[in-house]
Amino acid sequence: MATVELRFSAQPEHVRTARLVAAAVARRAGVDEAALDEVRLAVGEACSRAVGLHRSHGIVAPVRVVLTEEEKAFSIEVGDEVPGAGRGAAAGVEGAEPEAEGEGADDQMGLAVISGLVDDVEVSSDEDGGVIRMSWPANPASAGS
Repeated sequence: MATVELRFSAQPEHVRTARLVAAAVARRAGVDEAALDEVRLAVGEACSRAVGLHRSHGIVAPVRVVLTEEEKAFSIEVGDEVPGAGRGAAAGVEGAEPEAEGEGADDQMGLAVISGLVDDVEVSSDEDGGVIRMSWPANPASAGS
C-alpha cells in the first residue's frame, strides 16, 4: 500500500496544487482515465471546504491530504482541524451531521457536489477535526501506460 501525504497552509492558492497531485497519484494508481476529472473536482471541493473552515475559525494548522493506493482502490482523505465544525447535511453523504441553522450553506453545497462526484464518500468529525474520505476503484495493472 503506497501513501502520499500533503500538508498545506489554509490558503486557497494551494488547493490547485492538491488537485494536481491527487490526479497524478490517481493516474499512477490505475484509476480509470474517465474518472480523473471527478478526482480533481472532488479533491478541489474537499480542500476548498477545509481551507474555508480553517480560515473562518482562525485555525493556523495545515490542511491534510492523504492519498492511498491500495490493491483495488485509490482513496483520498482530506482533513481539517476544526473541532466539531458543521459537517453538512448534504443528502446522500453517509456520516454527515446536521448543521446549526444558518451555518455553512457553502459547506453543504460543497458536500453535495462531492457526493455527486464520488460514489464512495464518508464524512466524519470529532473534537480533533473532520475528515472527508473518498475512494475510487483502481486497476494498478493498467497504470503506467
